Amino acid sequence: MFETLSDKLQRSFKTLRGQGTLTDENINEALREIRVALLESDVNLDVARDLIEKIRAKSLGSQVTTALSPAEQIVKIVRDELIATLGTDTARFKFASQPPTVILMAGLQGSGKTTSSGKLAQWLKKGGHRPLLVSVDVYRPAAREQLAVVAKSIGAQLYEGKLDPTQTHGTDDVLRLAKEARREAVNSACDILIVDTAGRLGIDESLMDEMAQLKKLLSPTEILFVADAMTGQDAVNSAKAFNDKLQITGAILTKMDGDSRGGAALSIRQITGQPIKFLGTGEKPDAFEAFHPDRIVSRILGMGDIATLLERAEEKLDKTKAADFAKKALSGDGFSLEDFREQLRQIKKLGSMQSIMKMLPSVGPFAAMQQAAGSVDEKQFARVETIIDSMTTKERRNAAIINGSRRKRIALGSGTTVQEVNNLLRQHQQMSKMFKTMGSGGGKMQQRLMSQMGGGQRFGR
Repeated sequence: MFETLSDKLQRSFKTLRGQGTLTDENINEALREIRVALLESDVNLDVARDLIEKIRAKSLGSQVTTALSPAEQIVKIVRDELIATLGTDTARFKFASQPPTVILMAGLQGSGKTTSSGKLAQWLKKGGHRPLLVSVDVYRPAAREQLAVVAKSIGAQLYEGKLDPTQTHGTDDVLRLAKEARREAVNSACDILIVDTAGRLGIDESLMDEMAQLKKLLSPTEILFVADAMTGQDAVNSAKAFNDKLQITGAILTKMDGDSRGGAALSIRQITGQPIKFLGTGEKPDAFEAFHPDRIVSRILGMGDIATLLERAEEKLDKTKAADFAKKALSGDGFSLEDFREQLRQIKKLGSMQSIMKMLPSVGPFAAMQQAAGSVDEKQFARVETIIDSMTTKERRNAAIINGSRRKRIALGSGTTVQEVNNLLRQHQQMSKMFKTMGSGGGKMQQRLMSQMGGGQRFGR
Protein backbone atom coordinates (compact mmCIF):
# COMPACT_ATOMS: atom_id res chain seq x y z
CA MET A 1 0.00 0.00 0.00
CA PHE A 2 1.49 3.37 -1.13
CA GLU A 3 4.92 1.76 -1.59
CA THR A 4 5.81 3.85 -4.65
CA LEU A 5 4.82 7.17 -3.07
CA SER A 6 6.43 6.22 0.23
CA ASP A 7 9.76 5.25 -1.34
CA LYS A 8 9.94 8.39 -3.50
CA LEU A 9 9.06 10.77 -0.67
CA GLN A 10 11.58 9.23 1.68
CA ARG A 11 14.29 9.55 -0.98
CA SER A 12 13.44 13.22 -1.39
CA PHE A 13 13.94 13.82 2.35
CA LYS A 14 17.50 12.51 2.10
CA THR A 15 18.40 15.72 0.24
CA LEU A 16 18.08 17.65 3.48
CA ARG A 17 19.92 15.24 5.75
CA GLY A 18 23.21 16.67 6.90
CA GLN A 19 22.09 20.26 6.21
CA GLY A 20 22.49 22.68 9.10
CA THR A 21 19.59 24.98 8.29
CA LEU A 22 16.69 25.35 5.89
CA THR A 23 17.53 27.67 3.02
CA ASP A 24 15.68 28.68 -0.14
CA GLU A 25 18.07 26.53 -2.13
CA ASN A 26 17.73 23.24 -0.23
CA ILE A 27 13.99 23.76 0.29
CA ASN A 28 13.46 24.23 -3.45
CA GLU A 29 15.57 21.16 -4.22
CA ALA A 30 13.56 19.03 -1.77
CA LEU A 31 10.26 20.40 -3.08
CA ARG A 32 11.22 19.58 -6.68
CA GLU A 33 11.80 15.97 -5.66
CA ILE A 34 8.59 15.85 -3.61
CA ARG A 35 6.66 17.24 -6.60
CA VAL A 36 8.11 14.55 -8.89
CA ALA A 37 7.28 11.91 -6.26
CA LEU A 38 3.65 13.06 -6.13
CA LEU A 39 3.21 13.23 -9.91
CA GLU A 40 4.87 9.86 -10.52
CA SER A 41 2.50 8.41 -7.91
CA ASP A 42 -0.47 9.61 -9.99
CA VAL A 43 -1.48 12.52 -7.78
CA ASN A 44 -3.65 14.99 -9.68
CA LEU A 45 -1.58 17.88 -11.09
CA ASP A 46 -3.65 20.61 -9.41
CA VAL A 47 -3.61 18.75 -6.09
CA ALA A 48 0.17 18.25 -6.28
CA ARG A 49 0.74 21.93 -7.16
CA ASP A 50 -1.46 23.12 -4.28
CA LEU A 51 0.24 20.73 -1.85
CA ILE A 52 3.74 21.89 -2.86
CA GLU A 53 2.83 25.56 -2.45
CA LYS A 54 1.46 24.97 1.04
CA ILE A 55 4.59 23.03 2.03
CA ARG A 56 6.78 25.82 0.59
CA ALA A 57 4.91 28.53 2.51
CA LYS A 58 5.21 26.68 5.81
CA SER A 59 8.85 25.74 5.21
CA LEU A 60 9.80 29.40 4.72
CA GLY A 61 7.42 30.72 7.35
CA SER A 62 7.60 31.19 11.09
CA GLN A 63 5.92 27.85 11.79
CA VAL A 64 9.22 25.99 11.37
CA THR A 65 10.43 24.55 14.68
CA THR A 66 14.11 25.35 15.25
CA ALA A 67 14.53 22.36 17.57
CA LEU A 68 14.19 20.00 14.59
CA SER A 69 16.73 19.24 11.90
CA PRO A 70 15.94 20.48 8.35
CA ALA A 71 14.91 16.97 7.25
CA GLU A 72 12.68 16.56 10.33
CA GLN A 73 11.11 19.97 9.75
CA ILE A 74 10.17 19.14 6.16
CA VAL A 75 8.86 15.68 7.15
CA LYS A 76 6.66 17.27 9.81
CA ILE A 77 5.31 19.88 7.38
CA VAL A 78 4.70 17.26 4.66
CA ARG A 79 2.94 15.06 7.22
CA ASP A 80 0.65 17.89 8.35
CA GLU A 81 -0.23 18.88 4.78
CA LEU A 82 -0.85 15.31 3.64
CA ILE A 83 -3.22 14.81 6.57
CA ALA A 84 -5.00 18.06 5.69
CA THR A 85 -5.28 16.87 2.07
CA LEU A 86 -6.75 13.50 3.04
CA GLY A 87 -9.03 14.95 5.71
CA THR A 88 -7.98 15.83 9.24
CA ASP A 89 -10.37 13.44 10.96
CA THR A 90 -11.55 9.91 10.29
CA ALA A 91 -14.83 10.20 8.37
CA ARG A 92 -17.84 9.03 10.30
CA PHE A 93 -20.24 6.53 8.78
CA LYS A 94 -23.73 8.03 8.72
CA PHE A 95 -26.86 6.23 9.86
CA ALA A 96 -30.47 7.21 9.19
CA SER A 97 -32.55 8.46 12.11
CA GLN A 98 -35.25 6.04 10.99
CA PRO A 99 -34.04 2.60 9.80
CA PRO A 100 -33.25 1.16 7.42
CA THR A 101 -30.15 3.15 6.54
CA VAL A 102 -29.84 2.89 2.75
CA ILE A 103 -26.33 2.71 1.23
CA LEU A 104 -26.04 3.14 -2.53
CA MET A 105 -22.88 1.62 -4.00
CA ALA A 106 -21.64 3.33 -7.16
CA GLY A 107 -18.68 2.81 -9.44
CA LEU A 108 -17.29 1.52 -12.71
CA GLN A 109 -17.40 -2.13 -13.71
CA GLY A 110 -14.46 -4.08 -12.31
CA SER A 111 -13.77 -1.67 -9.46
CA GLY A 112 -14.71 -4.24 -6.82
CA LYS A 113 -18.16 -2.85 -6.05
CA THR A 114 -19.91 -6.18 -5.38
CA THR A 115 -17.06 -7.49 -3.23
CA SER A 116 -16.97 -4.19 -1.34
CA SER A 117 -20.72 -4.45 -0.71
CA GLY A 118 -20.11 -7.78 1.01
CA LYS A 119 -17.12 -6.47 2.95
CA LEU A 120 -19.11 -3.47 4.12
CA ALA A 121 -21.92 -5.78 5.26
CA GLN A 122 -19.37 -7.84 7.20
CA TRP A 123 -17.93 -4.69 8.79
CA LEU A 124 -21.40 -3.52 9.80
CA LYS A 125 -22.27 -6.93 11.24
CA LYS A 126 -19.27 -6.68 13.56
CA GLY A 127 -20.76 -3.45 14.85
CA GLY A 128 -24.00 -5.18 15.77
CA HIS A 129 -26.03 -4.19 12.70
CA ARG A 130 -28.28 -6.36 10.53
CA PRO A 131 -27.50 -5.53 6.89
CA LEU A 132 -29.56 -6.68 3.93
CA LEU A 133 -27.86 -6.92 0.53
CA VAL A 134 -29.55 -6.51 -2.82
CA SER A 135 -28.21 -6.38 -6.38
CA VAL A 136 -30.12 -4.20 -8.83
CA ASP A 137 -27.71 -4.95 -11.67
CA VAL A 138 -30.19 -6.49 -14.12
CA TYR A 139 -27.85 -6.11 -17.10
CA ARG A 140 -24.82 -8.27 -16.33
CA PRO A 141 -25.87 -11.97 -16.19
CA ALA A 142 -23.59 -13.05 -13.34
CA ALA A 143 -23.86 -9.90 -11.21
CA ARG A 144 -26.76 -11.01 -9.01
CA GLU A 145 -25.32 -14.52 -8.64
CA GLN A 146 -21.98 -13.03 -7.58
CA LEU A 147 -23.58 -11.02 -4.79
CA ALA A 148 -25.47 -14.14 -3.67
CA VAL A 149 -22.16 -16.00 -3.33
CA VAL A 150 -20.62 -13.08 -1.40
CA ALA A 151 -23.63 -12.82 0.94
CA LYS A 152 -23.52 -16.54 1.68
CA SER A 153 -19.79 -16.46 2.45
CA ILE A 154 -20.27 -13.85 5.18
CA GLY A 155 -23.63 -15.05 6.47
CA ALA A 156 -25.49 -11.87 5.48
CA GLN A 157 -29.12 -11.63 4.42
CA LEU A 158 -29.83 -11.18 0.73
CA TYR A 159 -32.93 -10.04 -1.13
CA GLU A 160 -32.90 -11.71 -4.54
CA GLY A 161 -36.23 -10.62 -6.00
CA LYS A 162 -37.68 -12.10 -9.18
CA LEU A 163 -36.80 -11.39 -12.78
CA ASP A 164 -38.34 -13.02 -15.83
CA PRO A 165 -35.40 -14.64 -17.68
CA THR A 166 -37.28 -14.42 -20.98
CA GLN A 167 -37.60 -10.63 -20.82
CA THR A 168 -35.17 -7.78 -21.48
CA HIS A 169 -34.70 -5.80 -18.29
CA GLY A 170 -34.28 -2.10 -17.71
CA THR A 171 -34.66 0.78 -15.26
CA ASP A 172 -38.23 -0.19 -14.27
CA ASP A 173 -36.95 -3.55 -12.97
CA VAL A 174 -34.09 -1.80 -11.16
CA LEU A 175 -36.44 0.54 -9.33
CA ARG A 176 -38.88 -2.28 -8.53
CA LEU A 177 -36.14 -4.46 -6.99
CA ALA A 178 -34.85 -1.54 -4.93
CA LYS A 179 -38.32 -0.71 -3.63
CA GLU A 180 -39.03 -4.36 -2.77
CA ALA A 181 -35.67 -4.70 -1.02
CA ARG A 182 -36.35 -1.70 1.20
CA ARG A 183 -39.72 -3.16 2.15
CA GLU A 184 -38.03 -6.50 2.88
CA ALA A 185 -35.47 -4.75 5.11
CA VAL A 186 -38.27 -3.25 7.19
CA ASN A 187 -40.21 -6.53 7.40
CA SER A 188 -37.13 -8.56 8.39
CA ALA A 189 -35.90 -5.97 10.94
CA CYS A 190 -32.71 -5.23 9.00
CA ASP A 191 -31.42 -1.77 9.92
CA ILE A 192 -29.11 -1.44 6.87
CA LEU A 193 -29.87 -1.88 3.16
CA ILE A 194 -26.83 -2.08 0.87
CA VAL A 195 -27.75 -1.61 -2.80
CA ASP A 196 -25.20 -2.96 -5.30
CA THR A 197 -25.84 -1.11 -8.56
CA ALA A 198 -24.96 -1.84 -12.17
CA GLY A 199 -21.33 -1.30 -13.15
CA ARG A 200 -20.14 0.75 -16.06
CA LEU A 201 -17.23 0.44 -18.45
CA GLY A 202 -17.24 4.22 -18.69
CA ILE A 203 -19.43 7.16 -17.79
CA ASP A 204 -22.75 6.14 -19.34
CA GLU A 205 -25.41 8.85 -19.26
CA SER A 206 -28.38 6.45 -19.32
CA LEU A 207 -27.05 4.47 -16.37
CA MET A 208 -26.11 7.65 -14.53
CA ASP A 209 -29.71 8.80 -14.97
CA GLU A 210 -30.77 5.44 -13.52
CA MET A 211 -28.55 6.10 -10.49
CA ALA A 212 -30.22 9.49 -10.09
CA GLN A 213 -33.64 7.81 -10.10
CA LEU A 214 -32.45 5.29 -7.51
CA LYS A 215 -31.23 8.13 -5.33
CA LYS A 216 -34.62 9.89 -5.61
CA LEU A 217 -36.51 6.68 -4.80
CA LEU A 218 -34.41 5.47 -1.87
CA SER A 219 -33.11 8.74 -0.35
CA PRO A 220 -29.86 6.99 0.63
CA THR A 221 -27.97 8.15 3.70
CA GLU A 222 -24.68 7.15 2.08
CA ILE A 223 -23.68 7.11 -1.59
CA LEU A 224 -20.28 5.44 -1.68
CA PHE A 225 -18.15 5.59 -4.80
CA VAL A 226 -16.02 2.45 -5.16
CA ALA A 227 -12.71 3.08 -6.92
CA ASP A 228 -9.95 0.73 -7.98
CA ALA A 229 -6.84 2.38 -6.49
CA MET A 230 -4.66 0.82 -9.18
CA THR A 231 -6.33 2.87 -11.93
CA GLY A 232 -4.90 6.16 -10.66
CA GLN A 233 -6.23 9.27 -12.42
CA ASP A 234 -9.03 7.31 -14.11
CA ALA A 235 -10.47 6.65 -10.65
CA VAL A 236 -10.24 10.36 -9.83
CA ASN A 237 -11.98 11.41 -13.05
CA SER A 238 -14.76 8.86 -12.49
CA ALA A 239 -15.19 10.00 -8.89
CA LYS A 240 -15.64 13.57 -10.08
CA ALA A 241 -18.24 12.51 -12.69
CA PHE A 242 -20.25 10.51 -10.14
CA ASN A 243 -20.01 13.30 -7.60
CA ASP A 244 -21.21 15.91 -10.10
CA LYS A 245 -24.26 13.74 -10.87
CA LEU A 246 -25.06 12.20 -7.49
CA GLN A 247 -23.20 14.15 -4.79
CA ILE A 248 -21.43 11.14 -3.29
CA THR A 249 -20.90 11.07 0.49
CA GLY A 250 -17.61 9.18 0.44
CA ALA A 251 -15.36 6.72 -1.34
CA ILE A 252 -14.05 3.19 -0.91
CA LEU A 253 -10.62 2.47 -2.39
CA THR A 254 -10.16 -1.17 -3.37
CA LYS A 255 -7.11 -3.28 -4.27
CA MET A 256 -4.88 -1.34 -1.92
CA ASP A 257 -2.83 -4.52 -1.45
CA GLY A 258 -1.82 -4.40 -5.12
CA ASP A 259 0.63 -2.20 -7.00
CA SER A 260 -1.09 0.98 -5.87
CA ARG A 261 0.80 4.23 -6.32
CA GLY A 262 -1.39 6.11 -3.85
CA GLY A 263 -2.25 9.08 -6.05
CA ALA A 264 -5.96 8.29 -6.17
CA ALA A 265 -6.21 8.44 -2.39
CA LEU A 266 -4.59 11.86 -2.24
CA SER A 267 -6.61 13.23 -5.16
CA ILE A 268 -10.20 11.97 -4.68
CA ARG A 269 -10.66 13.82 -1.40
CA GLN A 270 -9.51 17.12 -2.88
CA ILE A 271 -11.31 16.81 -6.23
CA THR A 272 -14.70 15.73 -4.86
CA GLY A 273 -14.57 17.33 -1.44
CA GLN A 274 -15.80 14.02 -0.01
CA PRO A 275 -13.78 11.76 2.30
CA ILE A 276 -12.39 8.31 1.71
CA LYS A 277 -14.20 6.12 4.24
CA PHE A 278 -12.87 2.60 3.70
CA LEU A 279 -9.97 0.69 2.17
CA GLY A 280 -10.15 -2.79 0.64
CA THR A 281 -6.82 -4.43 1.45
CA GLY A 282 -7.25 -7.99 0.13
CA GLU A 283 -9.61 -10.58 -1.23
CA LYS A 284 -10.95 -11.98 2.05
CA PRO A 285 -14.17 -10.55 3.52
CA ASP A 286 -12.34 -9.12 6.54
CA ALA A 287 -9.65 -7.39 4.40
CA PHE A 288 -11.49 -4.13 4.86
CA GLU A 289 -10.67 -1.25 7.18
CA ALA A 290 -11.83 2.24 8.03
CA PHE A 291 -9.72 4.99 6.47
CA HIS A 292 -7.71 6.94 9.05
CA PRO A 293 -5.88 9.85 7.37
CA ASP A 294 -3.22 10.21 10.08
CA ARG A 295 -2.41 6.49 10.02
CA ILE A 296 -2.21 6.38 6.22
CA VAL A 297 0.15 9.36 6.18
CA SER A 298 2.32 7.65 8.79
CA ARG A 299 2.57 4.63 6.48
CA ILE A 300 3.41 6.84 3.50
CA LEU A 301 6.21 8.58 5.42
CA GLY A 302 7.65 5.31 6.74
CA MET A 303 6.48 5.89 10.32
CA GLY A 304 4.44 2.70 10.40
CA ASP A 305 0.91 2.14 11.65
CA ILE A 306 1.14 0.52 15.05
CA ALA A 307 -2.41 1.57 15.97
CA THR A 308 -3.97 -0.46 13.13
CA LEU A 309 -1.69 -3.41 13.88
CA LEU A 310 -2.79 -3.41 17.52
CA GLU A 311 -6.45 -3.15 16.49
CA ARG A 312 -5.99 -6.10 14.15
CA ALA A 313 -4.35 -8.12 16.93
CA GLU A 314 -7.13 -7.17 19.34
CA GLU A 315 -9.76 -8.35 16.86
CA LYS A 316 -8.20 -11.53 15.51
CA LEU A 317 -6.06 -13.03 18.28
CA ASP A 318 -7.45 -15.25 21.01
CA LYS A 319 -6.67 -13.43 24.27
CA THR A 320 -7.25 -16.49 26.42
CA LYS A 321 -4.83 -18.61 24.39
CA ALA A 322 -2.30 -15.76 24.39
CA ALA A 323 -2.46 -15.35 28.17
CA ASP A 324 -2.22 -19.11 28.76
CA PHE A 325 0.75 -19.36 26.41
CA ALA A 326 2.59 -16.45 28.06
CA LYS A 327 2.01 -17.87 31.52
CA LYS A 328 3.20 -21.34 30.51
CA ALA A 329 6.21 -20.23 28.47
CA LEU A 330 7.51 -17.70 31.01
CA SER A 331 6.84 -19.78 34.11
CA GLY A 332 9.36 -22.42 33.09
CA ASP A 333 6.73 -25.07 32.31
CA GLY A 334 8.14 -25.35 28.81
CA PHE A 335 7.43 -24.31 25.26
CA SER A 336 6.33 -27.35 23.28
CA LEU A 337 6.14 -27.81 19.53
CA GLU A 338 2.35 -27.77 19.93
CA ASP A 339 2.72 -24.28 21.41
CA PHE A 340 5.00 -23.32 18.52
CA ARG A 341 2.41 -24.45 15.99
CA GLU A 342 -0.39 -22.58 17.75
CA GLN A 343 1.63 -19.34 17.76
CA LEU A 344 2.30 -19.67 14.03
CA ARG A 345 -1.43 -20.03 13.46
CA GLN A 346 -2.08 -16.94 15.55
CA ILE A 347 0.43 -14.90 13.52
CA LYS A 348 -1.17 -16.01 10.24
CA LYS A 349 -4.47 -14.53 11.43
CA LEU A 350 -2.87 -11.08 11.32
CA GLY A 351 -2.07 -11.40 7.61
CA SER A 352 1.11 -11.92 5.63
CA MET A 353 4.47 -11.14 7.20
CA GLN A 354 4.95 -8.41 4.61
CA SER A 355 1.69 -6.71 5.57
CA ILE A 356 2.63 -6.90 9.26
CA MET A 357 6.12 -5.51 8.68
CA LYS A 358 4.75 -2.67 6.57
CA MET A 359 2.91 -1.43 9.67
CA LEU A 360 6.18 -1.09 11.58
CA PRO A 361 8.30 2.06 11.23
CA SER A 362 10.94 1.83 8.49
CA VAL A 363 13.52 3.59 10.63
CA GLY A 364 15.78 2.67 13.52
CA PRO A 365 15.77 -0.97 14.66
CA PHE A 366 12.78 -1.75 12.42
CA ALA A 367 14.55 -0.77 9.19
CA ALA A 368 16.26 -4.15 8.81
CA MET A 369 12.97 -5.94 9.52
CA GLN A 370 11.28 -3.94 6.75
CA GLN A 371 14.00 -4.91 4.29
CA ALA A 372 13.83 -8.57 5.33
CA ALA A 373 10.03 -8.68 4.96
CA GLY A 374 10.27 -8.95 1.20
CA SER A 375 12.40 -12.07 1.40
CA VAL A 376 10.14 -13.94 3.83
CA ASP A 377 8.87 -17.19 2.35
CA GLU A 378 5.24 -17.38 3.47
CA LYS A 379 5.13 -21.02 2.39
CA GLN A 380 7.68 -21.78 5.09
CA PHE A 381 4.97 -21.37 7.71
CA ALA A 382 2.88 -24.06 6.03
CA ARG A 383 5.92 -26.37 5.83
CA VAL A 384 6.61 -25.91 9.53
CA GLU A 385 3.01 -26.79 10.38
CA THR A 386 3.23 -29.85 8.15
CA ILE A 387 6.40 -30.99 9.90
CA ILE A 388 4.84 -30.60 13.34
CA ASP A 389 1.64 -32.32 12.16
CA SER A 390 3.75 -35.31 11.06
CA MET A 391 4.95 -35.85 14.62
CA THR A 392 3.23 -37.95 17.23
CA THR A 393 1.52 -36.21 20.13
CA LYS A 394 4.31 -37.42 22.40
CA GLU A 395 6.97 -35.94 20.13
CA ARG A 396 5.19 -32.60 19.90
CA ARG A 397 5.02 -32.35 23.66
CA ASN A 398 8.58 -33.52 24.28
CA ALA A 399 10.95 -32.65 21.44
CA ALA A 400 13.90 -34.16 23.32
CA ILE A 401 12.85 -37.69 22.31
CA ILE A 402 13.11 -36.94 18.57
CA ASN A 403 16.24 -38.89 17.60
CA GLY A 404 17.75 -39.52 14.18
CA SER A 405 15.33 -42.25 13.09
CA ARG A 406 12.32 -40.21 14.21
CA ARG A 407 13.62 -37.20 12.25
CA LYS A 408 13.86 -39.29 9.09
CA ARG A 409 10.30 -40.55 9.59
CA ILE A 410 8.97 -37.02 10.22
CA ALA A 411 10.74 -35.68 7.11
CA LEU A 412 9.32 -38.49 4.98
CA GLY A 413 5.82 -38.01 6.36
CA SER A 414 5.86 -34.23 5.82
CA GLY A 415 7.49 -34.28 2.39
CA THR A 416 10.44 -32.23 3.65
CA THR A 417 14.10 -32.93 4.33
CA VAL A 418 15.85 -33.98 7.52
CA GLN A 419 17.71 -30.65 7.38
CA GLU A 420 14.41 -28.73 7.52
CA VAL A 421 13.30 -30.84 10.49
CA ASN A 422 16.65 -30.14 12.18
CA ASN A 423 16.28 -26.40 11.53
CA LEU A 424 12.83 -26.39 13.11
CA LEU A 425 13.99 -28.29 16.19
CA ARG A 426 16.98 -25.95 16.54
CA GLN A 427 14.75 -22.89 16.43
CA HIS A 428 12.35 -24.42 18.89
CA GLN A 429 15.21 -25.12 21.27
CA GLN A 430 16.51 -21.55 21.00
CA MET A 431 13.08 -20.12 21.68
CA SER A 432 12.58 -22.40 24.65
CA LYS A 433 15.83 -21.13 26.15
CA MET A 434 14.80 -17.53 25.52
CA PHE A 435 11.47 -17.98 27.29
CA LYS A 436 13.14 -19.71 30.24
CA THR A 437 15.58 -16.81 30.56
CA MET A 438 12.78 -14.29 30.47
CA GLY A 439 10.82 -16.25 33.03
CA SER A 440 13.71 -16.78 35.42
CA GLY A 441 14.42 -13.04 35.45
CA GLY A 442 10.96 -12.17 36.69
CA GLY A 443 9.97 -10.98 33.24
CA LYS A 444 6.82 -9.09 34.23
CA MET A 445 7.14 -6.63 31.38
CA GLN A 446 7.81 -9.40 28.89
CA GLN A 447 4.90 -11.42 30.16
CA ARG A 448 2.56 -8.46 29.80
CA LEU A 449 3.80 -7.86 26.28
CA MET A 450 3.38 -11.51 25.29
CA SER A 451 -0.13 -11.49 26.68
CA GLN A 452 -1.11 -8.34 24.77
CA MET A 453 0.44 -9.29 21.44
CA GLY A 454 -0.74 -12.86 21.35
CA GLY A 455 2.59 -14.51 22.00
CA GLY A 456 4.00 -13.71 18.54
CA GLN A 457 7.58 -14.73 17.80
CA ARG A 458 10.17 -14.28 15.08
CA PHE A 459 10.56 -17.16 12.69
CA GLY A 460 12.98 -17.51 9.84
CA ARG A 461 15.97 -19.41 8.60
